[in-house]
Amino acid sequence: MDDKPVSVRLLALPESTPTALYGLYEVFSSVGITWTELTGERSGSPRMMTQIVAASAEPFRSPVGLTITPHAAISDDDACDVVIVTDLSLPPGFEPHGRWAKEVAWVKARYAQGPFICSVCTGSIFLAETGLLDGQEAATHWSACDMLRSNYPSVKVRPERILCPSGPEHRLITGGGASSWEDLATYLIAQLCGPEEAVRIAKIFVFGDRHDGQLPYSAMGRHRAHEDAVIATCQEWIAEHYAIANPVARMVARSGLHERTFKRRFKAATGYSPVDYVQALRIEEAKQILETTDELTEAVARIVGYEDPAFFRRLFKRRTGVSPARYRQRFKLIGMRSRETGSPPAGWRAMTRRAG
Repeated sequence: MDDKPVSVRLLALPESTPTALYGLYEVFSSVGITWTELTGERSGSPRMMTQIVAASAEPFRSPVGLTITPHAAISDDDACDVVIVTDLSLPPGFEPHGRWAKEVAWVKARYAQGPFICSVCTGSIFLAETGLLDGQEAATHWSACDMLRSNYPSVKVRPERILCPSGPEHRLITGGGASSWEDLATYLIAQLCGPEEAVRIAKIFVFGDRHDGQLPYSAMGRHRAHEDAVIATCQEWIAEHYAIANPVARMVARSGLHERTFKRRFKAATGYSPVDYVQALRIEEAKQILETTDELTEAVARIVGYEDPAFFRRLFKRRTGVSPARYRQRFKLIGMRSRETGSPPAGWRAMTRRAG
């Protein structure tokens, strides 16, 4: 490491949203400067010279309506130390193959020169399109895991990770949720400007701790659209009866199908096995109760259909990455705000059904 400035390119695509793009720009622009301004102590860190680049230098309207103004257009001779693609707005059914041809070629050429190539959140879809993630582990936003798996099956998706360094010399770095740009920023600053400066930047911007990973933030995905009327009817029924005993057997009975046929059709229609689907519904309801009530874990387990609290705890941790108590500690204050407005807690449906 020396005093030569670290050269960073933030690659903006038509689908890029501005938060991480401009957040990273501000943070990197503070390296080696802001700590001294705030405290009078000289940081001694190299500067980071950051540019937002795109296929064209013309300003464009982002998916959220704000204008993104690149500093420059991408060019063949643009050597740099870091390239980052931030989060992208990708609607359901988005088809990534064949998009971004100019940007893909530019990133592949940069990678051959030796810099870090990084993504934030759904920006991993773009990195997968470059082919650089083939055979590598990668993180993405929990809601985009299926899109990444289905379009790029050779990528080893790590849905629980916040940051996932991969590839030779760990020069490929993918981030999980939208706010993983904060973790990516401190990681790169530590690598390129020193761990002391990374700590200083974390203090300046009050970056938080996400060592539990991304799973605590995830939720059951959007229901797939399908045309299997029998399975759709079972989905509607189980949404209100997931806490009863033997829910899968009861769905099989209601469907009128042979058990093996039912399970095959259910998986094909929903992407879940029947057991996984019920467990996902139960855990989602348990999370809501933990966020919004003071019910003991044993009571929460019973409310959502588990008579064995130990099994419930194990299942909850497997699906969320944390214990029920840790989950409550992290999210309860947010969930309790609904009470301040007089709204019923999100878990009220299951509790009132149980009471009735």
